[in-house]
Parts: sequence; structure tokens; C-alpha cells
Amino acid sequence: MKPKVAGIVLLIGSLYYLIAEAISATFFNASLFNTYVFHTISELGIPNGNSPLFWLMNSAFILIGLALLFAVFYKFRDCIVKNNVVIYVFTAITSLGVIIVGLIHGGNPLTLGYHAMGAVMAILGGNILLVLISRSMEDFEKYQKATLILGIIGLAAFWIMFFSMGSIYMPVYERLSVYPLIVWSFLTGTFLLLNNNSH
Repeated sequence: MKPKVAGIVLLIGSLYYLIAEAISATFFNASLFNTYVFHTISELGIPNGNSPLFWLMNSAFILIGLALLFAVFYKFRDCIVKNNVVIYVFTAITSLGVIIVGLIHGGNPLTLGYHAMGAVMAILGGNILLVLISRSMEDFEKYQKATLILGIIGLAAFWIMFFSMGSIYMPVYERLSVYPLIVWSFLTGTFLLLNNNSH
């Protein structure tokens, strides 16, 4: 039962995130293409005229953070055979970071630093978490290999983004660094549903 519950929570969290971003981007004050290419995810969560559905985007941040925290500590931790404490720490860092991003938007100069800190915790912490998970399970099969690839893609995109803050395409690098965790959440939700006896 636990794998099913954790799997469903991750599937709901990941799908809600993708759908919420798509809807928020659709109503953003720019074309859908321009929003995804030239505007960061964080901009979708700023409460102003450009993003009338800011609350929807922020709710997606909070939900995926809570989903990750719940799934790992409720069931997925049983799949880990080594590096347990480190994985728990990075899970907490990642989840807390995403929740901070959802609660503290980037449009206020007084709180921008906290928002940026949350983003780094979520993106960098999340992709490190994926790499750790891939090497901390009993086997190294398709699921673990896919997890490792997602983590590497996310880390590479994060560093490209970090050194391309002035680029007009920075939002693209940002999404490439964020989406691996969302895809992994969906993948893991499916993995848990299909492996009810996973330990």
C-alpha cells in the first residue's frame, strides 16, 4: 500500500506542476513561446499584472516540494541501501528550497535573496539528490540509470545557467535544470506503482 500512496503523490505533484506552469504561462503577459524561452519560471510566480495566475504557479512549487518530502520519507527511503543520511539531508534541502520559492516570490527586492537561496537549494540540491539516489540503490538498472542521466543533465544545465545570467536564453537553461526533478518525480511515481514490493 505504501508504494502506491507514495507513487500517486509523486505523480500528482509532478503532473500538477507541469499543468500549472503551462496554464500560468498561457495567461502570462507574453506569447506562450516567449514566456517559456524569455521568462523565468519564477516570473510566473510574481504577483503582478504580468502573471495573473501567480498563485497557481506558487501552489505548484509548494505541492511538488511537499510531494517529494512525503514520498521519500514515507516509502522511497526503503529503496535506498546506502548514503541514507545524506539522501535525507538533500531531500529536505530540495523540498524546503522549492517551498521557499513558492512562498517568497522574486519580485520583491527585500526578499529576493531568500527566493534566490530557495532556488539554489531546489535546483542544485535536487540534481545532486538524483545523482546520489542513482548510486545508492541495490541495483543499477534502467530506473537508476535514467535517474543518473536526469541528474547529470540538471547539473550541467544549472552551471550553464549560473554562468549565463545575462543571456536572454537564461530561462531555457533554468527550465532544463528544473525539469529533471519534475520528470524524476513522475518516473519515480510510476516506478513505485509498478514495484509494490520494492524495498
